[in-house]
Amino acid sequence: MVTVNTLPVLAGDDLQAHRLVNSKFPPIDLFDDVADAAQFQALHQIQALTNPRLQNEIGRLELIPLREIPFGIPGCSYATAPFTHVNPAGSRFSNGTFGVLYLADTIDTAIAEVRHHQNRYWAGVEGLSYERFVFRGLACAFTDAGNQDATALALSDPIYAPNDYTQSHALGSRLKQQGHAGLRYHSVRSPGNTCWGLMTPRAVRSVVQSAHYEMIWSGQITSVNRLSNA
Repeated sequence: MVTVNTLPVLAGDDLQAHRLVNSKFPPIDLFDDVADAAQFQALHQIQALTNPRLQNEIGRLELIPLREIPFGIPGCSYATAPFTHVNPAGSRFSNGTFGVLYLADTIDTAIAEVRHHQNRYWAGVEGLSYERFVFRGLACAFTDAGNQDATALALSDPIYAPNDYTQSHALGSRLKQQGHAGLRYHSVRSPGNTCWGLMTPRAVRSVVQSAHYEMIWSGQITSVNRLSNA
């Protein structure tokens, strides 16, 4: 079993990475309308009185301390959303009780990762013969200072098991519990490439939309097409 303390810690580089999000989920405007946590709390209290949909839009604020939200950056809502809208089914490094911001070194790596998970999800939907899914490409500027470096491990390590997340869940839970910034790791769906799983959005400098992509489903994802620039 991998222990957190055996992994190298990254000194930190200023990086740009990529992410795909489903276009049916709009940005959460409230995070982008304020400059700091105090302004957010005041505006949230006001809007909560008049907007019954606010809870659904913002998600579960109790899952992230306000001090970790990078208020004032471009695309704050994109950086924060994975931590307030958590997939209860989990992900590679989360058991579903906390959020992770997943980033990829190239847009093609991000597409490969999302394509795999879309195939798995839609294969379980009975009667779906054809569908078109549209995604937003996002470019994220951040620093990976303080991230543990799991690229020191071979792709054969159990944390990279294609479909068994037992060991990766255990590692992610320890990272979260011990307050680590995140993890750099090998892409499983695009071998030779790199991903990051950030346990907090505080190191994010900006997140901007780059393009739209569509995935065509016909029994499986048969093609991925770039639709437009941002």
